[in-house]
Amino acid sequence: QVQLVESGGGLVQAGGSLRLSCAASGLTFGSYAMGWYRQAPGKERELVAAISSGGITNYADSVKGRFTISRDNAKNTVYLQMNSLKPEDTAVYYCAKDRTRWQTGQIDYWGQGTQVTVSS
Repeated sequence: QVQLVESGGGLVQAGGSLRLSCAASGLTFGSYAMGWYRQAPGKERELVAAISSGGITNYADSVKGRFTISRDNAKNTVYLQMNSLKPEDTAVYYCAKDRTRWQTGQIDYWGQGTQVTVSS
């Protein structure tokens, strides 16, 4: 059974930082691309960042230069370091497993989500 569990969300002031973690189990973690998505109230879910099994990364333009995705295959964990946070970053952030080694956008497992709230 594949399970993805996010942690690290919370309330932070604009300009602050948070680090999200996603602990994976029930899969050969190092064989799959992983991603972080977010969904704000009334908006569609969007890709924030993705990382291939080999560590190649991709970011949404809105977060490029501020967010960093990384992974530790030995710990079966993917991270999202979020710096210079803006109120527009407020959303529920979801960890996601891609079907392949590369980010295709075809997600077969999702975490439960963790709330990130950025106050102005």
